[in-house]
Amino acid sequence: MGHTRAMPDSYRSLGRHPKDMTDQVVSRDENTGDSVQRLKRNAVGTLGVIFMAVATAAPITAMVGNVPIAVGFGNGSHAPAGYIVATVVLGLFAIGYATMAKHITTTGAFYGYISHGLGRVVGMASGLLITMAYIVFEASLIGIFSFFFKNFLSSQFGVEIHWIIPALLMLVLNAILTYFDVNLTAKVLGVFLVTEIVMLSLGAIAVLVKGGGPDGFAIAETLNPIGAFTPAAIAGASAGLGLFFAFWSWVGFESTAMYGEESKDPKRIIPRATMIAVLGVGLFYVFVSWMAIAGTGPQQSIELAQSADTSSEIFFGPVRDTYGEWAITLFNILLVTGSFACGMAFHNCASRYLYALGREGLSKGLQKTLGATHPTHGSPHIASFVQSGITLVLILAFFVAGMDPYVHMYTLLAILGTMAILIVQSLCAFAVIAYFHFHKNHPSSAHWFKTFLAPLLGGVGMLYVVYLLWEHKESAAGAASGTLLFKLTPWIVVGLFVFGAGMSLYFKLRDPRRYDLIGRVVFEDNEIRD
Repeated sequence: MGHTRAMPDSYRSLGRHPKDMTDQVVSRDENTGDSVQRLKRNAVGTLGVIFMAVATAAPITAMVGNVPIAVGFGNGSHAPAGYIVATVVLGLFAIGYATMAKHITTTGAFYGYISHGLGRVVGMASGLLITMAYIVFEASLIGIFSFFFKNFLSSQFGVEIHWIIPALLMLVLNAILTYFDVNLTAKVLGVFLVTEIVMLSLGAIAVLVKGGGPDGFAIAETLNPIGAFTPAAIAGASAGLGLFFAFWSWVGFESTAMYGEESKDPKRIIPRATMIAVLGVGLFYVFVSWMAIAGTGPQQSIELAQSADTSSEIFFGPVRDTYGEWAITLFNILLVTGSFACGMAFHNCASRYLYALGREGLSKGLQKTLGATHPTHGSPHIASFVQSGITLVLILAFFVAGMDPYVHMYTLLAILGTMAILIVQSLCAFAVIAYFHFHKNHPSSAHWFKTFLAPLLGGVGMLYVVYLLWEHKESAAGAASGTLLFKLTPWIVVGLFVFGAGMSLYFKLRDPRRYDLIGRVVFEDNEIRD
């Protein structure tokens, strides 16, 4: 059976947890007595991992929220081509990422991979940065969930509530669901995700069956990859903005690797789930955005997308014409449930990163708290409560400041998290190259394309997206671009990275044994199962 293995070899297994209900194993350092607990083994299969990873992308929110911006102010009717470009770049990144996952199974994912490839200093810096990203993503999604929930009650039932009520409700539900077995979360996310996909598919298939819209399928105006780099023929439009929003729609797919220790066969499930999540979501996004624009008409889509009041009609129009007004009501319900599923998935991600950082023994106190797992459910329950506490502080800060849950909380925190995660993704791509080709690990898996060219192109592509975000951050932030948090965002990212690097250097000089542990708590099964 598997257990958590930590480097150096001074860690040894003590056997099963006394309750033996979670297949939990505790390891202890012979010198310090520090213990390391791991998450529940064999808790989730391929579908569960895919559901949790794709839920972070929130397909219905990504389509209805991002596509109109790309169409109205980015690359116009060529927005689907932007998704083609993003699918190719992220697919290249995923090839190397999935190969790394065959040999390193760790809840820390990016943190562990970068530590093994680029060293502990960059690894710790990246670990703090990616943890921050997932922490703020939950609060961001709670913001948009509150906005959708409040508007739905108002439009459908005439009930007016303050946005803080649904925000706190979602926060509590996230904490409860993450406390229990990860399978419960996977099942809840699975239900929400399937309904999102069905709803988006109904609208797209209706257009497909009808033979398109007023201009047919408008293939030349929507799917030509060159068009992804061509701005819409309107004043102020930027193709870069359209491309950025296409890439933004995938944020969270990489979370597949976080569930390796809890999956039934991590060396096979995680690589498979990663590629399915990236390519499957990519093809789905291209198809749905293409059918929406074709069904509405390329020119009319651009006109509708330029107004916040009519932008959603790119999707709602074809659905209403085919199925009636009831389908729009269902669409609005799924916007609520979809944003909830996305936020819950990010809560799980943040909790596991906090747990991964806590269990490594950099502090005895953190190891016994953040690094602890529930004796029955095998969940990172303390890390989950800490994440809920941090998110509560963020929510209350926006509430006290009188800010809007959508315009401010969702937008500002999403930009902060996205900037951090794109930088870490780029570093992870280069870490794959270093791990296989500079450190010469697992030479049988080293390959000129899978572990060198693909991650190199993917990493460069990610850096390009970071540039796009920087160039268009004001446009992405919209009305929130004048706030203090927006102005501090780049400094928060840089400052946290520098702090993480400095912390690791401190351990290197003052406590080499703990420095050696950075990014090195991994699941012991290092070979692919037959």
